[in-house]
Amino acid sequence: MSDIAGQTGLRGSATAVVHESYSFACMRCGHGWEQSYAIEHHTDGDGQEFVRYVTDGRVVPSPLSRPSCQNCDGHVVRIMRAGQVSSVRSAAQHHPVPQAAPVEIPEAPAQRRESHHWHLSDLLHAFQRKAG
Repeated sequence: MSDIAGQTGLRGSATAVVHESYSFACMRCGHGWEQSYAIEHHTDGDGQEFVRYVTDGRVVPSPLSRPSCQNCDGHVVRIMRAGQVSSVRSAAQHHPVPQAAPVEIPEAPAQRRESHHWHLSDLLHAFQRKAG
């Protein structure tokens, strides 16, 4: 999931860069995607360490904090290890799911229009003990 780039590819004041990729699946709309990040490790003027997530040359929020779906902006997103979405897409291309055929629903028999008045004693009959 990650590899350390060491001193190569450092931007600005980054002391190290780690590359990580994740797969995402939206639980709201079903959209799936993958994204790679360069995680830059920095030290501020007070000596405090912090990280920046960079993708496509832009600093972005951590994908682990509150990811949102690229399709519907939903926030119920499952994060998985890299390759999960692409492996499912590849399997779907090699083994397409057949489309469902129309389902025929048999007609229900005509209901009898018999009127019957139930009494509480009729319903409780099954629960009554026989005295013997």
